[in-house]
Amino acid sequence: MFTLVIGGATSGKSEYAESLLLGRPGPRYYLATMEPSADGECRARIERHRALRAGKGFATIERAVDLRGLALPARGDVLLEDLGNLAANELYSPAGAGPDGALEAVVEGVRHLRAECRGLVVVSNEIFAGGRDYAPGTDVYLRLLADAHRALAALADNVCEVACGLPIYYKGERP
Repeated sequence: MFTLVIGGATSGKSEYAESLLLGRPGPRYYLATMEPSADGECRARIERHRALRAGKGFATIERAVDLRGLALPARGDVLLEDLGNLAANELYSPAGAGPDGALEAVVEGVRHLRAECRGLVVVSNEIFAGGRDYAPGTDVYLRLLADAHRALAALADNVCEVACGLPIYYKGERP
């Protein structure tokens, strides 16, 4: 099972994605893609997500780039949180694949991860409805994320968008 869950900020997409895996036998992994920084907002988001996962049986794996190089400790289910961070890291991080290799790194990394696990849920942000007045260079990131969404939607068994905490399936059905 591979489900792509997309939604806007605070739409409930992360909580919904977790719910897809909570009834399944372990092991369950939470693959965190945010590169921790000294930024207070970043740290607060990380701590918030850790608190929300507490007691749910997820083992956290932090991996900001190069999913193709990841070997899971044991075969289980994976919640990748989130695709937008992974794409930005592959695009901009010194350890990432850079502009010419970011899309391949993201898509092939997820494909590799899918082969490594029983079930995969990938969470991503719907950021395309926010307007057109972006900082210079943002269009490269937006194109990367849009292309990654299309490629992963083609590979996924299920694709849904969460709005107001409600999943709307565009492909497949609720597992």
